[in-house]
Formats: sequence, structure tokens, C-alpha cells
Amino acid sequence: MKSIKRSLRLVSIIVFAFIAGMIMLVLKIQKEASFYISHSNTAQLGFVYDRNGEILFDSKATPETYGENYFIDVGNLIGDAKGQMTNTLVANNIEKLNNYSFSMGLVSKDGKSSIHTSLDHYANRKVYDSFGTSKGCAVAYDYKTGEILVCTSLPSFDVTKGYADIENFETGTLISKVMYGTVPGSTQKVSTLLSAFQIMGKDKLFSKSYTCNGIYMNKGGNEIVCHNSYGHGTQNIQQAFQNSCNPFFAQLVEDDDMPLENIIKCYEKMGYAVNDDKEQYFDINGIKCERASTTLKDSYEFNTQWGCIGQGETLVSPMQLMMWQSGIANQTGKMTMPYLIKYTTNVENEIGDWAETSYSEEVFTPESSTEVRQIMLENGKNYSESISGYNIGIKSGTAQIKDGEEENSLLVGFIEDERHPIAFCVLLENKNNSDTRSENIVKTMLDALCQ
Repeated sequence: MKSIKRSLRLVSIIVFAFIAGMIMLVLKIQKEASFYISHSNTAQLGFVYDRNGEILFDSKATPETYGENYFIDVGNLIGDAKGQMTNTLVANNIEKLNNYSFSMGLVSKDGKSSIHTSLDHYANRKVYDSFGTSKGCAVAYDYKTGEILVCTSLPSFDVTKGYADIENFETGTLISKVMYGTVPGSTQKVSTLLSAFQIMGKDKLFSKSYTCNGIYMNKGGNEIVCHNSYGHGTQNIQQAFQNSCNPFFAQLVEDDDMPLENIIKCYEKMGYAVNDDKEQYFDINGIKCERASTTLKDSYEFNTQWGCIGQGETLVSPMQLMMWQSGIANQTGKMTMPYLIKYTTNVENEIGDWAETSYSEEVFTPESSTEVRQIMLENGKNYSESISGYNIGIKSGTAQIKDGEEENSLLVGFIEDERHPIAFCVLLENKNNSDTRSENIVKTMLDALCQ
């Protein structure tokens, strides 16, 4: 009798384990089937849309169905499902586009899986076209909500044509340069200015004045050259920022009231990887964006001063340059975190993945953001003709690359307008051989977004 009971218990345990295993297997299949189907040759994928319902991705798109270069302004950001580009919206969110459900199987005809983005395709294309034959990138977002409105990078390519000619693609064609570090030039002075306000305070910083004679021999015995060979004379911080004066900022970094360890702390709080700190990425809907980095070793050293001015070993992505502008424009010292996906729909047309506005921790003090905001708005008055119609806070930058053989032009800033709270960054490569100017690109972008 006892033997029968033990056998029954053993059978019950085996049956229970079998049932539990089957349940786990079904759950695993249900959870993972979508992944494997979406990465298979039989995948039936849905669409990616812009904020107005225009299609930005269609796996079956051809040049005949959409026209020549219809997707070119977002080609290396939205991407495709062919596996050549990995740091794109489609590549990192392909499961959200899969017209498959465990209960319904493949639904190719009536499937509703889709991604609805915050992008404005019209504005994006206007900005792309404004580069003409030049290369570079541009990004703009709503600094109140975090919605990325424009994100274009050149060179790009028509994803409907595929990769048959990939060996002839120009360098940078398959990436969005917005997400990768670049030499920031004098746009870096925004970070140094924020640091100075936090370290010294408003009164002490505004009491400082330094003289620029065109070339400054720093305390390490190296020359810091100004873009104005005649110099700017004696200036305060407002004047030096507007003049983008390198000798002034070199002397500011050398000042005893500006200890280098405090600058490093401010930079690190803003998100820089400083010195031996390992570079990291931050995430935008699965897309990796490089974190800013720099090397700061000695206040009197040329490379350290040059790094705080925006050359040296300093690299910052246009995305991160723009994000800092939100903390300035909002006067909070907190970055509004950017996103591309507003919401998704699944195969049964159920809405999910609603985006929510989120903020970083405090990366600089609200007091410093208020002061820098005012200085940038004052500087924006110098752009009243080239970027007319907007109350704008702005900083320009000229970045020397390729050992000084080429110069890139950058503009970073924001609009003071409750109706259109836009922050932006534009990078125009090899500006001296370009048929346009970074101001023209910004003007085109703002006109398209604020129409």
C-alpha cells in the first residue's frame, strides 16, 4: 500500500513538473517568437511614421513606390531591416514592427504594428536640402518635452536602393553623426562658462577682466592664439563670450579662483568622461549616443586650456551639445531627455510604449543656467539678421580638424519662445569649401519647425 502511495506521489510530481515545464515553454515561445520571426526572412514588418503620419520606413519600399531619395534625410537614423546599419531606430526596435502574434501567427495583410516618432519629415528634409553639397548634421528638439523634431546627417543614402554600391559609399554614410563625438570648437565655452559660474559665483566672475592682444603666452610658455589677430583688448566675461576670445578663456582657466579639480567636477557632473574615465554611451530608444570626453591635466598646460576652449582632446556629440541647452533654456540645470518614439501599435492595433517626458539629475546649478542663458540671449542679438525673427540664445564654434587643414562650423542654442521651445545644434563640415553657412541651416530649420 505504501509502495502504491509513493508511486502515486512520484507520478503526481512528474505530471506537475511536466505541466509546469510546458507552461514555461509556451511562455518562452510566446515571449521570444516575435524576436526570431522579426529577424527571419519571413518577417512581415509594419511602418515607421513621423509626427504627422508620413511614412519613414516601409520594408517593401522601392524608388518607384516612393520616388527617388524619399527617405534620404532619415536614411541613416531610421535605417532598415537589412542588417548593414546597427545603430538605427529600426535595427534596435525591429520587434515593435513585427506583424506577428503568438495567437494569430503572421499577419501580413491586416497587421497594424508600427512606430510613431516625434520627427517632422518636412522639416527634416528642408534641413537636409539646406546643406546643399556640404556634409555635416543637424538636430533639434522640444526642450520642454524631449521630442526630437529634426535629426539629419550627411552624407546619407536612399535605403530603397540597397547596398549594391556600398564600396563607393562616402565615409559616414551609414551613421547618424548627431550621435557621435566631434571636436566642439568654441561651443565648448558654454561648458566652461557654466563651470565658472558654479565655481566663482556671478559677482566674482563678472569682476574678472583679462586682456587679449591677439596672442597670449600662457603660464606654461605656450601661445594661445585668438581668431582676431589684433586682439580684443580688455574684456569681461560677457564680452569675451560674444567675441569667443581664446586668450580670455585660457586666462580664466589659469585663474587661482578657478581650480582645475573644480572644473573637472563640473565637467563630470555634466556627463564628460574626463582623463582616465572610460567613455560610455547613453541610450535614445535603443540608439547609442557617445558621451562627451576630454583630457584635463594641468591648468597651465596648453592641451588643458585648449580642451576647455574646445580643441585638444575634447569630443562632444551634437546631441549632447543640444541637450545641455535644455537645462539652460529651462533654467533648471536638468537636461530634458530626448526621445524619438512617441508610441507604438501592435499587430492588433493596441497602443503602447507611450513616451513620457523625463529629466536628468541636476547637471549644473539653476543659478548658473540662468546666468548663462542671459549671456547667450545677449549674444543672440548678433544674429538678428542672419537668423531673423527669433529671440535666440546661441554660441558659435569653429573646430579645427585634420591637423588644422579643415575647419568645421558649429552653432548651438535655443529659442526663447513658449510656443516653440526648440533647442538645436548644427555641424557644418569643412566650412571654407562650403556653399552655405551654419546660420543659413539654423534659419531654415527654425522656419520649417515654426511655420
